[in-house]
Amino acid sequence: MIFNPEYECMDEEARKKLQFARLKNLVEKLYADVPFYRKKLDAMELTPQDIGSLEDIARLPFTIKDDLRETYPYGLLACPLAEIEEVHMSSGTTGIPVVDAYTKKDIETWGEAMARTLAGAGGSRNDTVQNCYGYGLFTGGLGAHYGAKTLGANVIPMSAGNTQRQLMVMQSFGSTILTCTPSYALFMAEEAEEAGIDLKQLPLNKGCFGAEPWSENMRREIESLYGMHAYDIYGLTEIIGPGVAFECEAQAGLHINEDLFYPEIIDPATGKVLPDGEKGELVFTTLTKEGTPLLRYRTRDVTFLRRDRCSCGRTTIRMNRLFGRTDDMLIIRGVNVFPSQIEQALIEIEGTDPHYLIVITRGSNHLDEVELQVEVKREFFSDETKNLESLRTKIETVMKSKLMIGVKVKLVEPKTIERSMGKSKRVLDKREI
Repeated sequence: MIFNPEYECMDEEARKKLQFARLKNLVEKLYADVPFYRKKLDAMELTPQDIGSLEDIARLPFTIKDDLRETYPYGLLACPLAEIEEVHMSSGTTGIPVVDAYTKKDIETWGEAMARTLAGAGGSRNDTVQNCYGYGLFTGGLGAHYGAKTLGANVIPMSAGNTQRQLMVMQSFGSTILTCTPSYALFMAEEAEEAGIDLKQLPLNKGCFGAEPWSENMRREIESLYGMHAYDIYGLTEIIGPGVAFECEAQAGLHINEDLFYPEIIDPATGKVLPDGEKGELVFTTLTKEGTPLLRYRTRDVTFLRRDRCSCGRTTIRMNRLFGRTDDMLIIRGVNVFPSQIEQALIEIEGTDPHYLIVITRGSNHLDEVELQVEVKREFFSDETKNLESLRTKIETVMKSKLMIGVKVKLVEPKTIERSMGKSKRVLDKREI
Protein backbone atom coordinates (compact mmCIF):
# COMPACT_ATOMS: atom_id res chain seq x y z
CA MET A 1 0.00 0.00 0.00
CA ILE A 2 1.26 3.50 -0.88
CA PHE A 3 -0.10 6.03 1.62
CA ASN A 4 0.56 9.23 -0.37
CA PRO A 5 1.16 8.52 -4.09
CA GLU A 6 1.39 12.25 -4.90
CA TYR A 7 4.72 12.54 -3.08
CA GLU A 8 5.91 8.94 -2.90
CA CYS A 9 5.51 8.36 -6.64
CA MET A 10 6.40 11.87 -7.83
CA ASP A 11 8.36 12.37 -11.04
CA GLU A 12 12.05 12.94 -10.24
CA GLU A 13 12.25 16.35 -11.92
CA ALA A 14 9.10 17.54 -10.17
CA ARG A 15 10.52 16.32 -6.86
CA LYS A 16 13.79 18.21 -7.44
CA LYS A 17 11.84 21.43 -8.08
CA LEU A 18 9.89 20.88 -4.87
CA GLN A 19 13.06 20.13 -2.90
CA PHE A 20 14.79 23.26 -4.19
CA ALA A 21 11.81 25.49 -3.38
CA ARG A 22 11.69 24.06 0.13
CA LEU A 23 15.47 24.33 0.56
CA LYS A 24 15.45 27.96 -0.55
CA ASN A 25 12.65 28.74 1.89
CA LEU A 26 14.50 26.90 4.68
CA VAL A 27 17.76 28.79 4.21
CA GLU A 28 15.90 32.12 4.17
CA LYS A 29 14.07 31.18 7.38
CA LEU A 30 17.22 30.00 9.17
CA TYR A 31 19.14 33.11 8.17
CA ALA A 32 16.35 35.40 9.35
CA ASP A 33 15.23 33.61 12.53
CA VAL A 34 18.08 31.48 13.92
CA PRO A 35 21.19 33.44 15.01
CA PHE A 36 23.22 30.20 15.16
CA TYR A 37 22.78 29.60 11.42
CA ARG A 38 23.06 33.26 10.46
CA LYS A 39 26.47 33.35 12.19
CA LYS A 40 27.55 30.18 10.35
CA LEU A 41 26.47 31.48 6.97
CA ASP A 42 28.06 34.88 7.57
CA ALA A 43 31.34 33.18 8.47
CA MET A 44 31.23 31.41 5.09
CA GLU A 45 30.24 34.66 3.35
CA LEU A 46 27.01 33.04 2.16
CA THR A 47 23.53 34.55 1.94
CA PRO A 48 20.22 32.90 0.98
CA GLN A 49 20.54 34.59 -2.42
CA ASP A 50 23.67 32.51 -3.13
CA ILE A 51 21.61 29.31 -3.20
CA GLY A 52 20.53 29.18 -6.83
CA SER A 53 20.11 25.43 -7.36
CA LEU A 54 19.59 22.22 -5.44
CA GLU A 55 23.26 21.33 -5.99
CA ASP A 56 24.24 24.47 -4.04
CA ILE A 57 23.29 22.62 -0.86
CA ALA A 58 26.88 21.34 -0.89
CA ARG A 59 28.05 24.91 -0.22
CA LEU A 60 26.05 25.15 3.01
CA PRO A 61 27.51 24.37 6.46
CA PHE A 62 27.08 21.08 8.27
CA THR A 63 25.31 20.73 11.62
CA ILE A 64 26.69 18.24 14.15
CA LYS A 65 25.38 16.83 17.42
CA ASP A 66 27.66 19.09 19.48
CA ASP A 67 25.93 22.09 17.89
CA LEU A 68 22.62 20.88 19.29
CA ARG A 69 24.11 20.33 22.73
CA GLU A 70 25.76 23.74 22.77
CA THR A 71 22.46 25.44 21.88
CA TYR A 72 20.42 23.43 24.44
CA PRO A 73 17.55 23.75 24.97
CA TYR A 74 16.04 26.24 22.50
CA GLY A 75 18.98 27.81 20.70
CA LEU A 76 17.94 26.35 17.34
CA LEU A 77 14.27 27.26 17.62
CA ALA A 78 13.03 28.80 14.36
CA CYS A 79 9.61 29.91 15.58
CA PRO A 80 8.09 31.54 18.68
CA LEU A 81 8.08 29.24 21.71
CA ALA A 82 4.30 29.68 21.94
CA GLU A 83 3.96 27.73 18.67
CA ILE A 84 5.72 24.64 20.07
CA GLU A 85 3.29 21.86 20.98
CA GLU A 86 5.68 19.06 21.90
CA VAL A 87 9.30 18.51 22.84
CA HIS A 88 11.40 15.34 22.61
CA MET A 89 14.97 14.55 23.56
CA SER A 90 17.51 11.98 22.51
CA SER A 91 17.87 8.69 24.37
CA GLY A 92 20.99 6.82 25.37
CA THR A 93 23.43 9.73 25.19
CA THR A 94 25.78 11.03 27.86
CA GLY A 95 26.02 14.66 28.87
CA ILE A 96 23.62 17.28 27.52
CA PRO A 97 20.78 15.74 25.45
CA VAL A 98 19.68 17.01 22.07
CA VAL A 99 16.24 18.58 21.77
CA ASP A 100 13.68 18.38 18.99
CA ALA A 101 10.76 20.80 19.24
CA TYR A 102 7.56 20.33 17.20
CA THR A 103 4.89 22.73 16.03
CA LYS A 104 1.38 21.50 15.24
CA LYS A 105 2.38 21.17 11.58
CA ASP A 106 5.53 19.23 12.56
CA ILE A 107 3.38 16.71 14.47
CA GLU A 108 1.15 16.34 11.41
CA THR A 109 4.22 15.84 9.21
CA TRP A 110 5.55 13.23 11.64
CA GLY A 111 2.25 11.35 11.56
CA GLU A 112 2.28 11.46 7.75
CA ALA A 113 5.86 10.15 7.58
CA MET A 114 5.10 7.27 9.95
CA ALA A 115 1.83 6.47 8.19
CA ARG A 116 3.87 6.03 5.00
CA THR A 117 6.22 3.80 7.00
CA LEU A 118 3.47 1.51 8.28
CA ALA A 119 1.81 1.44 4.86
CA GLY A 120 5.17 0.45 3.36
CA ALA A 121 5.00 -2.71 5.46
CA GLY A 122 1.53 -3.41 4.11
CA GLY A 123 -0.34 -1.72 6.95
CA SER A 124 -3.81 -0.24 6.58
CA ARG A 125 -6.73 1.04 8.64
CA ASN A 126 -7.74 -2.59 9.14
CA ASP A 127 -4.64 -3.35 11.24
CA THR A 128 -4.08 -3.37 14.99
CA VAL A 129 -0.66 -1.93 15.85
CA GLN A 130 0.94 -3.13 19.09
CA ASN A 131 3.37 -0.30 19.75
CA CYS A 132 6.20 -1.40 22.04
CA TYR A 133 8.51 1.55 21.50
CA GLY A 134 8.97 3.64 24.64
CA TYR A 135 6.58 6.53 25.14
CA GLY A 136 7.85 9.79 26.63
CA LEU A 137 10.82 11.93 25.66
CA PHE A 138 12.09 9.14 23.39
CA THR A 139 10.64 9.70 19.89
CA GLY A 140 9.89 6.05 19.09
CA GLY A 141 6.63 5.52 20.95
CA LEU A 142 4.75 8.67 20.01
CA GLY A 143 6.14 8.66 16.47
CA ALA A 144 4.73 5.20 15.77
CA HIS A 145 1.54 6.16 17.62
CA TYR A 146 0.93 9.25 15.47
CA GLY A 147 1.65 7.21 12.36
CA ALA A 148 -0.86 4.52 13.28
CA LYS A 149 -3.53 7.15 13.99
CA THR A 150 -2.84 8.95 10.69
CA LEU A 151 -3.07 5.62 8.89
CA GLY A 152 -6.41 5.02 10.57
CA ALA A 153 -5.28 1.81 12.27
CA ASN A 154 -6.15 0.68 15.78
CA VAL A 155 -3.13 1.39 18.01
CA ILE A 156 -2.38 -0.29 21.34
CA PRO A 157 0.03 2.04 23.24
CA MET A 158 1.91 -0.66 25.14
CA SER A 159 5.29 1.11 25.40
CA ALA A 160 8.38 -0.97 26.23
CA GLY A 161 8.69 -3.60 28.96
CA ASN A 162 6.28 -5.84 30.88
CA THR A 163 6.81 -8.63 28.40
CA GLN A 164 4.28 -11.04 29.89
CA ARG A 165 1.56 -8.45 29.45
CA GLN A 166 2.79 -7.75 25.92
CA LEU A 167 2.26 -11.39 25.03
CA MET A 168 -1.14 -11.48 26.72
CA VAL A 169 -2.30 -8.40 24.79
CA MET A 170 -0.87 -9.81 21.58
CA GLN A 171 -3.09 -12.86 21.99
CA SER A 172 -6.18 -11.12 23.39
CA PHE A 173 -6.48 -8.26 20.92
CA GLY A 174 -5.24 -9.95 17.77
CA SER A 175 -2.40 -7.54 17.08
CA THR A 176 -1.36 -7.64 13.43
CA ILE A 177 1.59 -5.21 13.40
CA LEU A 178 4.40 -5.13 15.98
CA THR A 179 6.58 -2.04 16.42
CA CYS A 180 9.68 -2.22 18.65
CA THR A 181 13.44 -2.65 18.53
CA PRO A 182 14.58 -5.87 16.80
CA SER A 183 16.43 -7.00 19.93
CA TYR A 184 13.23 -6.67 21.98
CA ALA A 185 11.33 -8.65 19.36
CA LEU A 186 13.82 -11.49 19.86
CA PHE A 187 13.52 -11.19 23.63
CA MET A 188 9.72 -11.43 23.42
CA ALA A 189 10.08 -14.50 21.23
CA GLU A 190 12.23 -16.13 23.93
CA GLU A 191 9.63 -15.34 26.58
CA ALA A 192 6.84 -16.63 24.35
CA GLU A 193 8.66 -19.93 23.86
CA GLU A 194 9.10 -20.35 27.62
CA ALA A 195 5.41 -19.58 28.14
CA GLY A 196 4.42 -22.15 25.53
CA ILE A 197 3.00 -19.55 23.15
CA ASP A 198 3.28 -20.35 19.45
CA LEU A 199 3.71 -16.92 17.87
CA LYS A 200 3.15 -18.35 14.41
CA GLN A 201 -0.46 -19.13 15.34
CA LEU A 202 -1.26 -15.49 16.17
CA PRO A 203 -2.71 -12.92 13.71
CA LEU A 204 0.57 -10.96 13.92
CA ASN A 205 1.91 -10.86 10.35
CA LYS A 206 4.25 -7.87 10.07
CA GLY A 207 6.64 -5.85 12.17
CA CYS A 208 8.40 -2.48 11.84
CA PHE A 209 11.71 -2.58 13.67
CA GLY A 210 14.28 0.15 14.19
CA ALA A 211 16.15 2.35 16.73
CA GLU A 212 19.24 0.11 16.50
CA PRO A 213 21.28 -1.50 13.71
CA TRP A 214 20.31 -5.04 12.78
CA SER A 215 21.36 -7.47 10.12
CA GLU A 216 19.63 -9.36 7.33
CA ASN A 217 20.24 -12.56 9.27
CA MET A 218 18.50 -11.13 12.33
CA ARG A 219 15.56 -10.29 10.08
CA ARG A 220 15.35 -13.92 8.99
CA GLU A 221 15.55 -15.03 12.62
CA ILE A 222 12.63 -12.78 13.64
CA GLU A 223 10.56 -13.78 10.62
CA SER A 224 11.16 -17.45 11.39
CA LEU A 225 10.21 -17.11 15.06
CA TYR A 226 7.05 -15.07 14.45
CA GLY A 227 6.02 -16.33 11.03
CA MET A 228 5.73 -12.74 9.81
CA HIS A 229 7.47 -10.18 7.58
CA ALA A 230 9.96 -7.93 9.37
CA TYR A 231 10.67 -4.46 7.98
CA ASP A 232 13.51 -2.08 8.72
CA ILE A 233 12.60 1.51 9.57
CA TYR A 234 14.89 4.47 10.17
CA GLY A 235 14.76 7.78 11.96
CA LEU A 236 16.56 9.88 14.53
CA THR A 237 15.48 12.38 17.15
CA GLU A 238 17.44 15.24 15.61
CA ILE A 239 15.55 15.04 12.31
CA ILE A 240 12.02 14.13 13.48
CA GLY A 241 12.16 10.66 15.03
CA PRO A 242 11.08 7.45 13.24
CA GLY A 243 9.60 8.00 9.79
CA VAL A 244 12.61 9.33 7.93
CA ALA A 245 12.97 6.15 5.83
CA PHE A 246 11.32 2.75 5.61
CA GLU A 247 11.31 -0.55 3.77
CA CYS A 248 8.42 -1.45 1.52
CA GLU A 249 7.17 -4.97 0.94
CA ALA A 250 9.97 -5.54 -1.58
CA GLN A 251 12.51 -5.29 1.30
CA ALA A 252 15.07 -3.84 -1.11
CA GLY A 253 16.38 -0.76 0.68
CA LEU A 254 14.69 1.95 2.74
CA HIS A 255 12.63 4.58 0.91
CA ILE A 256 13.53 8.06 2.15
CA ASN A 257 10.67 10.55 2.49
CA GLU A 258 12.76 12.94 0.45
CA ASP A 259 10.04 15.53 -0.04
CA LEU A 260 10.51 16.09 3.71
CA PHE A 261 14.16 15.17 4.33
CA TYR A 262 16.90 15.81 1.76
CA PRO A 263 19.62 13.11 1.93
CA GLU A 264 23.31 13.27 1.03
CA ILE A 265 26.19 10.85 1.41
CA ILE A 266 29.55 12.40 2.28
CA ASP A 267 33.10 11.26 2.87
CA PRO A 268 33.24 11.43 6.70
CA ALA A 269 36.88 12.53 6.60
CA THR A 270 36.63 15.33 4.01
CA GLY A 271 32.94 16.26 3.96
CA LYS A 272 32.89 15.88 0.17
CA VAL A 273 29.56 14.77 -1.32
CA LEU A 274 29.80 11.25 -2.78
CA PRO A 275 27.84 9.94 -5.79
CA ASP A 276 24.95 7.51 -5.46
CA GLY A 277 26.14 3.98 -4.75
CA GLU A 278 29.23 4.98 -2.77
CA LYS A 279 29.29 4.18 0.92
CA GLY A 280 29.77 7.06 3.34
CA GLU A 281 28.15 9.12 6.09
CA LEU A 282 24.46 9.95 5.79
CA VAL A 283 23.50 13.64 6.01
CA PHE A 284 19.97 15.08 6.23
CA THR A 285 18.40 18.51 5.77
CA THR A 286 14.87 18.95 7.14
CA LEU A 287 12.99 20.61 4.27
CA THR A 288 9.69 21.38 6.02
CA LYS A 289 10.46 21.39 9.76
CA GLU A 290 9.18 24.47 11.62
CA GLY A 291 10.25 23.98 15.24
CA THR A 292 13.91 23.02 15.06
CA PRO A 293 14.86 22.68 11.38
CA LEU A 294 18.37 21.45 10.69
CA LEU A 295 20.74 22.13 7.82
CA ARG A 296 22.92 19.24 6.61
CA TYR A 297 22.88 17.28 9.85
CA ARG A 298 25.66 14.68 10.04
CA THR A 299 24.01 11.52 11.33
CA ARG A 300 27.26 9.48 11.67
CA ASP A 301 25.34 6.57 10.13
CA VAL A 302 27.16 4.73 7.34
CA THR A 303 25.22 3.64 4.24
CA PHE A 304 24.80 4.40 0.53
CA LEU A 305 21.97 5.70 -1.67
CA ARG A 306 20.40 4.09 -4.74
CA ARG A 307 18.04 5.53 -7.35
CA ASP A 308 17.03 2.41 -9.29
CA ARG A 309 13.28 1.96 -9.53
CA CYS A 310 11.61 -0.16 -6.86
CA SER A 311 9.05 -2.79 -7.79
CA CYS A 312 6.59 -1.23 -5.32
CA GLY A 313 6.03 1.79 -7.59
CA ARG A 314 7.56 4.42 -5.30
CA THR A 315 10.08 6.71 -7.00
CA THR A 316 11.80 7.97 -3.87
CA ILE A 317 15.51 7.38 -3.38
CA ARG A 318 16.44 4.46 -1.14
CA MET A 319 19.17 4.03 1.43
CA ASN A 320 20.83 0.71 2.08
CA ARG A 321 20.56 -0.97 5.47
CA LEU A 322 23.04 0.68 7.84
CA PHE A 323 26.57 -0.72 7.99
CA GLY A 324 27.22 0.93 11.34
CA ARG A 325 28.13 4.36 12.65
CA THR A 326 31.29 6.34 12.25
CA ASP A 327 31.31 7.03 15.99
CA ASP A 328 30.39 3.44 16.95
CA MET A 329 33.29 2.10 14.95
CA LEU A 330 35.79 0.28 17.15
CA ILE A 331 39.49 0.57 16.42
CA ILE A 332 41.11 -2.58 17.77
CA ARG A 333 44.82 -3.04 17.19
CA GLY A 334 44.59 -0.64 14.28
CA VAL A 335 41.67 -2.50 12.66
CA ASN A 336 38.25 -0.87 12.16
CA VAL A 337 35.46 -3.09 13.48
CA PHE A 338 31.69 -2.54 13.53
CA PRO A 339 29.64 -4.60 16.03
CA SER A 340 27.20 -5.36 13.20
CA GLN A 341 29.97 -7.38 11.51
CA ILE A 342 30.14 -9.63 14.55
CA GLU A 343 26.37 -10.07 14.67
CA GLN A 344 26.28 -10.91 10.96
CA ALA A 345 28.88 -13.65 11.46
CA LEU A 346 27.40 -15.04 14.69
CA ILE A 347 23.87 -15.53 13.45
CA GLU A 348 25.18 -17.77 10.64
CA ILE A 349 26.80 -20.14 13.14
CA GLU A 350 24.51 -22.95 14.24
CA GLY A 351 24.14 -23.26 18.00
CA THR A 352 24.42 -19.58 18.90
CA ASP A 353 21.75 -17.05 19.81
CA PRO A 354 21.87 -13.47 18.45
CA HIS A 355 22.86 -12.09 21.86
CA TYR A 356 26.46 -11.12 22.46
CA LEU A 357 28.72 -8.69 24.33
CA ILE A 358 32.08 -7.40 23.15
CA VAL A 359 34.42 -6.66 26.06
CA ILE A 360 37.57 -4.71 25.18
CA THR A 361 40.45 -4.30 27.61
CA ARG A 362 44.09 -3.24 27.40
CA GLY A 363 46.51 -5.96 28.50
CA SER A 364 49.75 -5.66 30.44
CA ASN A 365 51.56 -5.64 27.09
CA HIS A 366 49.58 -2.46 26.17
CA LEU A 367 47.80 -4.31 23.36
CA ASP A 368 44.02 -4.43 23.02
CA GLU A 369 42.39 -7.67 24.09
CA VAL A 370 38.89 -8.64 22.97
CA GLU A 371 36.57 -11.07 24.68
CA LEU A 372 33.41 -11.97 22.79
CA GLN A 373 30.72 -13.37 25.07
CA VAL A 374 28.22 -15.42 23.07
CA GLU A 375 24.99 -17.02 24.23
CA VAL A 376 24.61 -20.64 23.18
CA LYS A 377 21.26 -22.24 22.44
CA ARG A 378 19.98 -24.32 25.35
CA GLU A 379 20.29 -27.65 23.55
CA PHE A 380 23.91 -26.94 22.63
CA PHE A 381 24.92 -25.73 26.08
CA SER A 382 23.76 -28.97 27.65
CA ASP A 383 25.79 -30.94 25.10
CA GLU A 384 29.16 -32.58 25.68
CA THR A 385 32.13 -30.41 26.64
CA LYS A 386 34.03 -31.39 23.52
CA ASN A 387 31.18 -30.11 21.34
CA LEU A 388 31.14 -26.78 23.16
CA GLU A 389 34.89 -26.49 22.72
CA SER A 390 34.48 -27.23 19.03
CA LEU A 391 31.83 -24.49 18.77
CA ARG A 392 34.05 -22.00 20.58
CA THR A 393 36.96 -22.77 18.26
CA LYS A 394 34.73 -22.40 15.23
CA ILE A 395 33.52 -18.96 16.36
CA GLU A 396 37.10 -17.80 17.00
CA THR A 397 38.12 -19.00 13.53
CA VAL A 398 35.20 -17.25 11.85
CA MET A 399 35.86 -14.01 13.73
CA LYS A 400 39.53 -14.09 12.81
CA SER A 401 38.55 -14.48 9.16
CA LYS A 402 35.82 -11.82 9.19
CA LEU A 403 37.43 -9.19 11.42
CA MET A 404 41.12 -9.77 10.68
CA ILE A 405 41.89 -9.80 14.42
CA GLY A 406 41.90 -12.57 17.01
CA VAL A 407 39.23 -12.57 19.71
CA LYS A 408 38.81 -14.74 22.79
CA VAL A 409 35.36 -16.34 22.76
CA LYS A 410 33.51 -17.12 25.97
CA LEU A 411 30.38 -19.25 25.62
CA VAL A 412 27.66 -18.43 28.14
CA GLU A 413 24.29 -19.93 28.99
CA PRO A 414 21.04 -18.64 27.48
CA LYS A 415 19.75 -15.37 29.02
CA THR A 416 23.13 -14.67 30.66
CA ILE A 417 23.70 -11.44 28.73
CA GLU A 418 21.59 -8.55 29.96
CA ARG A 419 18.52 -7.79 27.87
CA SER A 420 17.26 -4.33 27.02
CA MET A 421 13.75 -3.06 26.38
CA GLY A 422 15.30 -0.40 24.14
CA LYS A 423 18.62 -0.28 22.34
CA SER A 424 20.90 -3.21 23.10
CA LYS A 425 24.29 -2.61 24.68
CA ARG A 426 26.70 -4.59 22.54
CA VAL A 427 30.08 -3.15 23.55
CA LEU A 428 31.81 -2.77 26.92
CA ASP A 429 35.00 -0.82 26.24
CA LYS A 430 37.12 -0.85 29.39
CA ARG A 431 40.16 0.78 27.77
CA GLU A 432 39.09 4.22 28.99
CA ILE A 433 38.42 3.14 32.57
